[in-house]
Amino acid sequence: MGKMRGAPRDAIVADASTDEDRGRHFGLLRAMDNLGAVCGIVFCIAFYQLLGYKTLFLLAAIPSAVSAILIFYRIRETEPSEAKIFHGFVLRDLNANFKLFLILTCFFALGSFSYSFLLIYATHLGFTSAFVPVLYLIFTVAAAIFSIPSGRLSDKIGRKALMVLAFISWGAVCLSLILSSSRVVIVLTFVIYGLHRGILDTVQATFVSELSPVSYRATGIGVFQMAVGLCALLASLVAGLLWDQISIFAPLYFSIVLTLIATVLLMFVKEK
Repeated sequence: MGKMRGAPRDAIVADASTDEDRGRHFGLLRAMDNLGAVCGIVFCIAFYQLLGYKTLFLLAAIPSAVSAILIFYRIRETEPSEAKIFHGFVLRDLNANFKLFLILTCFFALGSFSYSFLLIYATHLGFTSAFVPVLYLIFTVAAAIFSIPSGRLSDKIGRKALMVLAFISWGAVCLSLILSSSRVVIVLTFVIYGLHRGILDTVQATFVSELSPVSYRATGIGVFQMAVGLCALLASLVAGLLWDQISIFAPLYFSIVLTLIATVLLMFVKEK
């Protein structure tokens, strides 16, 4: 339920931005999010033996509490007049362009299974369980590094081009796991996955905020996140079934096909 923060947070960022710097602002948001994850991973690796799980969970509550206090006392937003308050929502309020983007992103999300599967692939390809947190750290660092540049670049050349690059990088991740068992290649694969996450999370949020009608932007973002979240849940379930019933590489082939469909549909989405 904590994920409810996503839509209002993205709407605040979008409202505080212009068309010229919105990508950069979302890139900064994603970079800080991933950098926080990097710090959390390193802290846990360094202090788990000394503190144990319970103490780590208690410490993790502190930045959450501080963040909540900062939101209440430091974040300023423009209060809408009563005439502008949005009283309801139906799907016909979304234009065809937004709906097409929603559909193609759902196709992609159905094949974009949890990164936990990538970590399991790594263990099947020879990495020890002890090294798995390092691979998680590698892609999180990469995502933090690539978030701001991808946002800046999307401000200059457009959102669609970066979305295509995000899809291509995910396809490269799947192909590398299918075609290679080299440990060096697998490590590079997690770097590419970090590139994918850095671009996708940044540019997708930017694009959705621009495609949503301004008068109910947060609602549009919420609808999008709900649809993608449900597809992501189904994606991991399907990936697990394909893995068990067919082969460990079946989820990767399935994902590549859905990624190609999403990429083709993206060509028909109109940018501002």
